[in-house]
Amino acid sequence: MLPRWDRRLLSACSIIATALAISVSSCASAQTMEERARAAAEASRAKTSDSDALQQNYVTPGLAGQQISTVDNSRTFAPNIACQKTATMLEVLVQPSGTGDLGTVTIARDTDLDGTVDATSNLPVPVSGICANGVVSCQPGSWNGCSFYRWDVDAAKALKLTSVDMPKLAGCYCINNSCGTNLAWGNMASVLRDLGGGMIGALTTADPRYGVAEAVIDGPAIRYVGAQSTACSSNPDLPQTAYRFNPGIIASDAYAASSGSAVFQALKGSATGTGTSLQYRHCTIERRVTVLKPGAEDIISRTSGGYSTIQNGSSFDFLMGSPADNSLAGGSCTLIDFRMTLHVSDPDRIIDARLTQFFADDWAQVSIDGQLVGSGPSPWTTLGLPPSKCELKKTFYAYPNLDLKPWLTAGDHEIWLRVAVASGGEGFAQVHVDVDNSCKTLEQVVDGCGAIAADPQCKLDSELVDGVQTWINGVATGLRPLPQTRILGGPACPTDLTRDFFLKDRTYRCNVDNIAKPDTSRGAYIIDHSTETLLADRTLQSDGSYATSTRAFSLPDRGSVPACEPVCKTRAPKANNEAAIDGVVGTKQNVPTGYDTFFHACTTDSQCPAGPGEEIVSACGCLDDFPEAVVMMQTVRLAGADLVCTGGVQ
Repeated sequence: MLPRWDRRLLSACSIIATALAISVSSCASAQTMEERARAAAEASRAKTSDSDALQQNYVTPGLAGQQISTVDNSRTFAPNIACQKTATMLEVLVQPSGTGDLGTVTIARDTDLDGTVDATSNLPVPVSGICANGVVSCQPGSWNGCSFYRWDVDAAKALKLTSVDMPKLAGCYCINNSCGTNLAWGNMASVLRDLGGGMIGALTTADPRYGVAEAVIDGPAIRYVGAQSTACSSNPDLPQTAYRFNPGIIASDAYAASSGSAVFQALKGSATGTGTSLQYRHCTIERRVTVLKPGAEDIISRTSGGYSTIQNGSSFDFLMGSPADNSLAGGSCTLIDFRMTLHVSDPDRIIDARLTQFFADDWAQVSIDGQLVGSGPSPWTTLGLPPSKCELKKTFYAYPNLDLKPWLTAGDHEIWLRVAVASGGEGFAQVHVDVDNSCKTLEQVVDGCGAIAADPQCKLDSELVDGVQTWINGVATGLRPLPQTRILGGPACPTDLTRDFFLKDRTYRCNVDNIAKPDTSRGAYIIDHSTETLLADRTLQSDGSYATSTRAFSLPDRGSVPACEPVCKTRAPKANNEAAIDGVVGTKQNVPTGYDTFFHACTTDSQCPAGPGEEIVSACGCLDDFPEAVVMMQTVRLAGADLVCTGGVQ
């Protein structure tokens, strides 16, 4: 249960009542203006100091057609601000049974507000629990076999109970003996208020013409004073209430009303209405995404030379030379060249590139782009003949596993295998490359609104972000779309992409021409050059020059006000008889009792007006329980988030 606040307030109603009802005494002429104002304020505050006084002195008698006295009580008058009024719009009488349930609930109504009760009925079920908009009926004295009913109104505007699921009820709590002893009798006032409040809510929702002026509790009965104060129509289906169910028709109705209004049309045709030409400009900010899946050969390929390319998935082996035994004829010592060109299109997708092996009978050199990277069987670094005799009568093998990736930039690269052969021999080199040919996204945000947004004459009028209205009529709605995940690339290359937005659809309102603006330089001069005790001014003379002046001034004493309104904090024990779908809360707790917390405005002598059964927690003073309230609200919010489980995405 949330804390109940007794707040002192000075509403618009009290100000109007003061203006209409104040009576100036005969000695007013001897008082200063400030003294008369303070006297009037004190007299008004005496009758409007809090909500209870305001309701008792003005609201209730005003709606019920009773006498209202002036602030100084010198005169009285009977206002007529309601079309119809009655002292008993609704009366509810309850009788608790031995099981703690409300065995009998009698409802009496004055349906036409003529001052006579013309409809009486009894609830067909006992009441085991009360909700803000309905009741719970269980097996007497228990919380078993419960049925849930919501207050409703039939075609004849008579109250009825409609069977619903419990989630459609709000603020339910148990009152029978399964939750505690003597709960209904011990809390009769709150039971009557909650029970009658649900009925009144259903009645006023069905017929918005009627309002409740006062609720009076008399033992086991509550009586509501009612009045018809809206539209003074015999038809409960007021045109104004249609906007609640269909807000979209407000714009068309307003346009129709303005078209027939001479005042509106005169203003529309005035210089103010036509002096500024507006142009609406539409643009978009779009996130364009292209999904790419290149073939392995689109990353690196052999364009010339070599004798074979072996591809295995996303791996390549490029082979060059003449590996067959004695496939090369020499002589005393012959140099034979093999050249292979590799074209690199996307070096960022090359994962690894290596010279895995080479061999020769007799000598070999391997270069890339003219730079020597391997030779054998012993170092051979010149372009001439090998450093020792050419004929070795054996084949040597090298497995350098040399990283070639630093050389494989975008473009063409030449691999050169140079072999020195005597009478007969062979030569071979192998380059192994691993590439990444997975799906990749190419993302670009195309801002078509940059030029319009940079124009100082243009202001954002409306914006849709992925279908969510974030701006309308130049005002931010406070709504923001959740990050979205889209599947791009089609069946061949499905790719999940999550971004804050994909499309912003905007409309800007731009001023096409400028109207003459008022000269505010004098006001700016006064503000900039005046102090708390000196008023500066600058006026324009007939010859175009400016004349400046200063004069002393002072503000009247505003008096002192208290740092705060003293309040006190109290608490009273209560049974934890709130009810939910899973049952009564108290049955799930180790201690089935708790406390209600109350805050009271202190009296003028700093006394705490604690209610029956309440103990004072904090004495009168400037209390600040905001941190505690924040913690409580956050706890309820997080608990609610943890408790909600659904089968679908929310």
